[in-house]
Amino acid sequence: MKNLMKLITLVMVCLMVFGSLSVMAITPYSTYTYDIDGMYAASPDAYTPDQIVDSAAMGLDEEKPMDSPRDLFVDKNQKVYIADATNNRILVCNRYLQYTFEISEFTNNQGVPDSLTNPQGVFVSDDYIYVADTDNNRIVLFDLEGEYVDTIEEPRSDVFPENSIYKPIALAVDAAGRMYIVSSTTYMGVISIAPDGEFQGFIGAQQVNISAIDILWRRIQTKEQRETSTQYVSTEFNNITIDEDGFIYVTTSSIDEAAQQAAIRSKDAGNAPVKKLNTAGSDILKRNGFFAPGGEVSVMNTGASNNDIGGPSKIIDVALGPQGTLSIIDEKRQKIYTYDEEGKLLFIFGDSGMQTGNLSSIQAIAYKGNDILVLDKTANNVTVYKRTEYGDLLLTAIQHNRERQYDLSQEDWTNILQRNSNFDEAYIGIGKALYRSGEYEEAMEYYKSAYDTENYSAAFAMWRQDWVKKYVMVVILVVVVAIAAYSLFFKYAGKINIKGHTKVGKRTFWEEIMYGFWVIFHPFDGFWDLKHEKRGSVRGAFFYIGMTILAFTYKSVGSSYLVNPYNSYMNILATITSIMVPFMLWAAANWCLTTLFDGEGSFKDIFIATGYALVPIPLFMFPVTICTHFLTTAEVSILNLLLTFSFIWVGLLIVFGSMVTHDYTFGKNLIMCVCTIVGMAFIMFVAVLFSGLANNIVSFVTAIVVEISYRI
Repeated sequence: MKNLMKLITLVMVCLMVFGSLSVMAITPYSTYTYDIDGMYAASPDAYTPDQIVDSAAMGLDEEKPMDSPRDLFVDKNQKVYIADATNNRILVCNRYLQYTFEISEFTNNQGVPDSLTNPQGVFVSDDYIYVADTDNNRIVLFDLEGEYVDTIEEPRSDVFPENSIYKPIALAVDAAGRMYIVSSTTYMGVISIAPDGEFQGFIGAQQVNISAIDILWRRIQTKEQRETSTQYVSTEFNNITIDEDGFIYVTTSSIDEAAQQAAIRSKDAGNAPVKKLNTAGSDILKRNGFFAPGGEVSVMNTGASNNDIGGPSKIIDVALGPQGTLSIIDEKRQKIYTYDEEGKLLFIFGDSGMQTGNLSSIQAIAYKGNDILVLDKTANNVTVYKRTEYGDLLLTAIQHNRERQYDLSQEDWTNILQRNSNFDEAYIGIGKALYRSGEYEEAMEYYKSAYDTENYSAAFAMWRQDWVKKYVMVVILVVVVAIAAYSLFFKYAGKINIKGHTKVGKRTFWEEIMYGFWVIFHPFDGFWDLKHEKRGSVRGAFFYIGMTILAFTYKSVGSSYLVNPYNSYMNILATITSIMVPFMLWAAANWCLTTLFDGEGSFKDIFIATGYALVPIPLFMFPVTICTHFLTTAEVSILNLLLTFSFIWVGLLIVFGSMVTHDYTFGKNLIMCVCTIVGMAFIMFVAVLFSGLANNIVSFVTAIVVEISYRI
């Protein structure tokens, strides 16, 4: 028993001496990133919890511990400042998070005793401590020793809405002393105040989302109706920080959820939950990653223990780290998301729970050197996270890249890949290093591994340039031969078709096929002869349907990496169905309607005319698919334009073919074509209805048979 008491006493003494419990060996959460498809990708830990510092560890009075702290700031000397809101004070700690003094009561510039009330924000410059004294509606300045200096009262201006309430909750100050203040009740943007307290204006007002229907409705409303209807205003910011160049970073958590998640995937700045503002209020945050900085990407699959939490992240603070990195925190999931200066996701870590290192209610984040400090307003403590070897590798690679030491950065990214093969940014980093050293083909392979089509295209362009220089005569010869072959083929088809004008008797299958090239260039004469002179046939129509199916199949499996980076394709049965179903629906619906409105074409005529109208699709699609292997992303868009042109051409041929086949005027034919499309939809509806009914009948009969079998 005495030995047990000695052991307990020794443990208690150690806890009192060290002040906090080291938890570096414990990692109670999973670290991960997202790949280009928005899929969860596990990652080594970039940060691990090192210690949890509560009121006792800081050395605070037991009778007055921290209570619902709201903000955290680390100055250039690594002193830590905490806005202890409920206790109406600012706690000042040294670099070891040991309490040194507090700011609470003071004598103001009127010589009257004064005090802070619910301060929710703190910022420290080279000369002053700025406190957002929230419930007193003011900013209070102290020197670095905690002595009172000045008070910046509520700004006054005609641009403030009438009866507006000023509630400063966060602030940042630039090198010139200009203050940028976030008020929880101000939706017009960040409030800019000069060093002397003069109001300068608002910057960075959030985008307002109004639907087209609401805009139309408000246009037809009376003035009285507009005044009483819902007012659409910008959303307010909830936190702010500033970098050494004077650029402001702000966060918001009041954006429409659907708009926020769409902005993360589309990289739209309008509804982004985190922004980087210049002095004019324009968002200049780079969003060059797979997804824009904004928290969780796949909001229903976080890959952690709290993956049942739905909806987008609730971003409430941002901190600026080394090498241009930034970290944001998600109050909903208790997670920390870190990005590089290009907006590329580096890692995600953190979780809610009771384990050491997890969080109860994350409130603020700050960097202290290489460490990350996270403030928990419910647990009333600060968790210190230490950077791991893997995290060091990431930051070193970013540093070498920023310093243009690409050979070193390539080595860094290679080391990262050895530890984390899921990290697509490492493949891209190696690819960029190889690209800059002129190894374009090797760079393409790394870009391909990360599905980075943009950089792949740039490397491919340089590789192609070198290849063309080496084999310029071969390239010229291939192009000349291809053009000559196409020209000779069309001349040959023209000769056969001209001879066919005077030919009497049955046509050969080859002549029927060649006649398709006459129809596409002479639609009115071509479709007339197709019907009345029997220049085409059902087998010819089937041939072009088959060629169209083959063209789409080849496009699916034979397109280049830039066109089909994920190597996805449609199987042959699906391709046949996707072509034959609309084809037969058109023929059937058109025949059903035109027989009622004096149409002269039979179902066979319609089938043949529609089949021959498909000629431009294989004519364009085969060479276009081949050409995708020799062109960059920008040039492939021209090919897509050609394919679009071929589809328009086919559409016009179908319309002209219907007009000639049924001997309609253009106006009547146009109406019948529109009615045919409606008829196709009606037939599909009836087919779906019938299939559902048939399924119910089968289920009913099956149930009866089963019941009878049980009774027997």
